Amino acid sequence: MACEQIDRYLLGEPVSKPAAIAATLADRSSEPAAAPFYRALEAVGPRAADEALVALRLVLAGQAPSDAAVRHLRALAALARACATQDGAGVARLFERDAASLSALRTAAASEDLAKLGTAARAAYAAALAATPG
Repeated sequence: MACEQIDRYLLGEPVSKPAAIAATLADRSSEPAAAPFYRALEAVGPRAADEALVALRLVLAGQAPSDAAVRHLRALAALARACATQDGAGVARLFERDAASLSALRTAAASEDLAKLGTAARAAYAAALAATPG
């Protein structure tokens, strides 16, 4: 499923951006709000900002791609990716840049166990996508 490929790419699993975009374009949702994102991905391909994939992922989850929702999901995905690549300095930068979005994970970060923090970030990402649109 295309959502799975987007998630795997955003969360730092070994899926390339071109492969995630190709899967997304091959398995399109009939959701009208997704159509502009598909057109944009067709036009720019892997040059699309990750935020476009995050926004599309929100739409595919039945949520509005508001700026706040995109920023929150982007921060969680970036944190999971940094943990997956064992980028401790990147994790620290993310907690500085996206403090509000990542505040719920500050306790998990205190342990300095990147595997545990990455698991918490992936769980928060999934929970954000499962949240009831509102």
